[in-house]
Amino acid sequence: MSTRELLAEPEQVRRALSPLRRRLLARLRTPASAAELAAELELPRQRIGYHLRLLEEAGLVELAEERQRRGFVERVLRATADAFLVDPAVLGGTEEQRAGDRHAAEHLLDVAAGAVRDVARMQAAAERAGRRLLTFTVETEVRFAAPGDVHPFTEALAGAIAEVVAEFDTPGGRPYRLLGAGHPAARQEDSDDRRQ
Repeated sequence: MSTRELLAEPEQVRRALSPLRRRLLARLRTPASAAELAAELELPRQRIGYHLRLLEEAGLVELAEERQRRGFVERVLRATADAFLVDPAVLGGTEEQRAGDRHAAEHLLDVAAGAVRDVARMQAAAERAGRRLLTFTVETEVRFAAPGDVHPFTEALAGAIAEVVAEFDTPGGRPYRLLGAGHPAARQEDSDDRRQ
């Protein structure tokens, strides 16, 4: 099963972002020693060791095992997760911004950032407990004839959601947070431009 870890401290993010450290984190999904990594990457072992120490201090890699090698102990490390998510709060933003216009892109970004943070933390806790986090996603696309159609659509959708919520909401039940969001769909040429 794939594991993800939320990076919520600026120092963790800073230490993970250099190109070499990103390569090491990706490679250390499978445990390896500094000597093995140095040989694979064709870099001096001391340089690899330095970067591994920084990653270990930040809690991004951990000791998997120690092996006896020709009179010394070789440390074998592994990444603490298969993927790392950066908590959007590390990059700025305040709670006051969330109270903004629900049609503003900034509000959507703040709400989405909160969802990333909350789900990443709950998923990590569920994995530690050996459980699965039950979530659901509803995703679709709508084509509006005119930009002004967004507002009446939003009102109609909010009304429909309120009806369904009223039908299923149970006092004392397990609460779920439901997010409804819309944004322009990326055009194919936009995706092609980013790849080049």
